[in-house]
Amino acid sequence: MREFSTIARHAGTVLTGQLAIMAFGVTDTIVAGRYSSEALAALSVASAVFVSVYVSLMGVLQALLPIWSEQHGRGEQAAIGASFRQSLYLAAGATALGMLVLLFPGWLLEWTQVPPAMQGDVRAYLMIVGWALPSALFFRLYTTLNQALGHPQLVTWLQVGALVLKVPLSIWLTFGGAGLPAQGAAGCAWATLLVDYAIALIALVLMRRQSLYAPLQIWQRMEAPDWQRLRDFLRLGIPAGLSILVEVTSFTLVALFVARQGALSAASHQIAANLAAVSYMVPLSLAIAVSARVSWWRGKGDEAQAQQLVWLGVKMAAASGVLLSLALLTTRHYLPHIYTADTTVIALTSALLLWVALYQLSDSVQCVCIFLLRCWRVTVLPLVVYCGLLWGCGLGGGYWLAYKSGAVSPLWAMTPTPFWVGSGCALGLVAIIFIWLLRKTLKAHA
Repeated sequence: MREFSTIARHAGTVLTGQLAIMAFGVTDTIVAGRYSSEALAALSVASAVFVSVYVSLMGVLQALLPIWSEQHGRGEQAAIGASFRQSLYLAAGATALGMLVLLFPGWLLEWTQVPPAMQGDVRAYLMIVGWALPSALFFRLYTTLNQALGHPQLVTWLQVGALVLKVPLSIWLTFGGAGLPAQGAAGCAWATLLVDYAIALIALVLMRRQSLYAPLQIWQRMEAPDWQRLRDFLRLGIPAGLSILVEVTSFTLVALFVARQGALSAASHQIAANLAAVSYMVPLSLAIAVSARVSWWRGKGDEAQAQQLVWLGVKMAAASGVLLSLALLTTRHYLPHIYTADTTVIALTSALLLWVALYQLSDSVQCVCIFLLRCWRVTVLPLVVYCGLLWGCGLGGGYWLAYKSGAVSPLWAMTPTPFWVGSGCALGLVAIIFIWLLRKTLKAHA
């Protein structure tokens, strides 16, 4: 019971911060939707590209969580500080790679056949958020460090404060006012950039002044790159980052493929995807909390306790998935009204949310399982499973149903529905395979 409350408290704190950050996207979706359907469609495509880049690079850094949690369990505080300094090299390389994609997105927009009329607004948005990436990835390192130390509340306070700043900035910069012209979807990007640098700067000050970080001895002279340690980081981080990339792009690439269907489909998919992402924060927060606690016990040398917590985490994931599914099923006709007043967009979004609701159980379970597998450094096989099912069955199957199959129901014609059906089926298979893989891994280490 004590471990349940520890995990629940940690997960609840992380969830509060994650929802605050997700509210960035919700705010932008609502603001762009109220500005115009065209702005919302452009935001749908641009945010899909940005999220795909950011979360995959974020996944590389987030994968350091079990390393730092185990060091914390062993009481190796100074080693955490040295490891954190080395992780700055990893963050710098990830930032350069991400900015290259975001600042030069032409090839991607052409490949996915984004309409030329929409590309100008999409490029403008990506140019702005591309320069926000350095601060965003540094803050991710700070977030992972605090989660490993069992003090996520320091991050949550900053994330909630950032939301308070983000909302008025997005409204002002999008619609204009006080002598500033309306900037449409680009206004949301400018707001993101300003807020990201603000919280990154505050995080730096906290790391310098808070007594919590003193034992870590972070503020030592920066060492030269430790290539062996960086290779260890990458051996864990690259498969984890690629797994998140596959998982996220199996949804975000849909926005690019749906763009050819017009503003109605793009706007409806954006709202459904936004609500799906908000729902995903629940299992993600639980996965972070459980994996941090499991790794801490492994660092302590108590393998039996660590394995016991694994199945507690899976049960908590299943319960949260059922509750999320019921919540979406009962509110799917009302939630779209928050985002838009367009009745056609509302009707299509309500239909999409039915499919979002149906896969919550499997999505929650698979999310927690893949984080737990990383505690035992199992990363490559989950990546293979993701590629085969989320890209192959989910994204590929949805694309085939939408554009290649001659037997598609008329109700699905020129809508994003086939993509959501394919993703739901894929996630169910992924959850089953991950539970089997987790059992096999724990048995090998029992």
